[in-house]
Amino acid sequence: MTDLQDVNVWFALAVREHPHHAAASRYWQQRFQSHLDSGQWVAWPCMAFRRISMLGLVRLLCQPKAMGSGALSAADSLKVYQGVVSVPGIALMPEPEGLDAAYAALIDAPSALPPRSLTDAYLAAFAQTAQLRLVTFDRDFKRFSGTSIEILVTD
Repeated sequence: MTDLQDVNVWFALAVREHPHHAAASRYWQQRFQSHLDSGQWVAWPCMAFRRISMLGLVRLLCQPKAMGSGALSAADSLKVYQGVVSVPGIALMPEPEGLDAAYAALIDAPSALPPRSLTDAYLAAFAQTAQLRLVTFDRDFKRFSGTSIEILVTD
């Protein structure tokens, strides 16, 4: 199964000083090793970027509030993303058919979502319709039933 990473996983992987970098790195190593061992490496990507995650990563890498004095320029932030997606096994995935309907179903659920969860609902709907596993540090994703989710354990 291909994994769809939340931006918090990509950010933790990209920034060595991030408090969850070690946990994200363990996940990364285990995920790539399992694909290498299974021989699925070339057949299908094991990790997926969405445009919204790409934009989130590039934005966070530019933000002094997130990066402190290590904030990058927009151009350098984009280079970090380009370096990641150039790794074999990582792909920028197109939106799957049925995404809009799945997204509408998640945000029309009986328990109203707070506005801060609308992007999370998009990622959950994407994972559902593309049959991907969503990987995140954010426990709030548990609210989206029907989504395959792995919540990474922090140190």
